[in-house]
Amino acid sequence: MLVIRMRRTGSKKRPHYRVVVTERRSPREGGFIETLGFYNPRTKPAVVDVNKARIEHWISQGARPSDSVRTLLAKHVTRDLGAVVAPVEAAATAPQA
Repeated sequence: MLVIRMRRTGSKKRPHYRVVVTERRSPREGGFIETLGFYNPRTKPAVVDVNKARIEHWISQGARPSDSVRTLLAKHVTRDLGAVVAPVEAAATAPQA
């Protein structure tokens, strides 16, 4: 299963993250398929630069965003991605039959 998650970069106590598509079981700093953007939480305001078209593409291919990426997109990226990310949340919280 593919996931969209943040991969930590940067030096000690100066985090900087890349938003990547990777296999669910790979380690946080392990291999990845594609870089979709980056997130720098240390600036005021935080800098978020993601390729929305590629995120939509990977979600349509079955990749699931992690909780932190879902929150990041909801807070910092325009609201049109909310419609794409919301069905994944609904499917995750739906009771299993």
